[in-house]
Amino acid sequence: MHSSSRSVFPEPQPRTRGDRHGRGQRSSVTGPYLPPLRTRIDLFDSTVASTVDYLRGVWPHELSATRFEVAAGPENANPETGVERWAVFPTENRVVFYRLPIQRLSHIHRNDEFHQRLAIESCVFRGIAELLGKDPWDLAPERFRR
Repeated sequence: MHSSSRSVFPEPQPRTRGDRHGRGQRSSVTGPYLPPLRTRIDLFDSTVASTVDYLRGVWPHELSATRFEVAAGPENANPETGVERWAVFPTENRVVFYRLPIQRLSHIHRNDEFHQRLAIESCVFRGIAELLGKDPWDLAPERFRR
C-alpha cells in the first residue's frame, strides 16, 4: 500500500469578511450616504433594555441581581395556555422575554414603531411584575399619572 505525505483535505485559505469570490470588500446595503437600517431585532432589544433600565431605577433593590434575557421563542408551546411571551424563573432570579411571540402574536391596532414599542414594554412590565409578585400598574404608578 502506497502512503502519501499529502493531506486529503486542502489547506484552508484565509478569507476576509465580505470577500466572496475575489470581489473585494462589500459595501453596506444602504450605501455610504444613508444611515444603517434598524431591524426589528434592534428595536426589540433596545426597547427591552431601556424598559429594564427604567424599572431598575424605580426598583433598585429588588431588581439589582435579576438577569434579563431575550430568546427567539420558547422551546415548547403548551396547547392549553398558548405560546408564552415571557418566562419567569424566581429561584434563579431571571426573566426571559421571547421576541418572536411578542412581535408576531401581539395584537396591535396600528403597526408602527410606537405601537410596537408599547407592546414590547407591556410584556416587560408584566414579566417583571410577575417576578416581583405585583400588579404591572403598581411598578411605576407615577409614570401613568397626569
